[in-house]
Amino acid sequence: MKPEPLPLQETDLAESIVGVWGLTAREDYDENGDRLIDPHLGPDPIGMVCFSKDHFSAQFAKRDRTELSGLVARQTANNSSAVGGYDAYFGRYWLDATGEAIVVHLDGAITPANEGQEFTRVTRASDDQLLIRLDTTTDDGTPITRTLIFKRLP
Repeated sequence: MKPEPLPLQETDLAESIVGVWGLTAREDYDENGDRLIDPHLGPDPIGMVCFSKDHFSAQFAKRDRTELSGLVARQTANNSSAVGGYDAYFGRYWLDATGEAIVVHLDGAITPANEGQEFTRVTRASDDQLLIRLDTTTDDGTPITRTLIFKRLP
């Protein structure tokens, strides 16, 4: 099963994205439509992203990290690296020229090598749902499409 196309952005993305969002799903699919499980964060990670007018922070964790201490994910295309089943970073963001994606600039990250990097994320935001999609790779270089689904937190 391949990821479904993202819906059209019906409101101003710059205004709609502002808030605190809790992760409800994170799914990776390869070009054949097969779902792949990230070994670093697992099939059902927990996470949260926060967006102000032009700054953001993000944190993701594998639900059970008892056997992961010290394990560092490889740097993959268009993505940050997790450490011990945990990934966190913060910085600035802005809309790209299309107005359909955000560009994030990592001012700080759990993995120092990620600091200063910029990544582009196709993004849709509504009153209660945030969708973020990116193309990246697995540790072995397999191209995947990752979709993150968030709900707005009070």
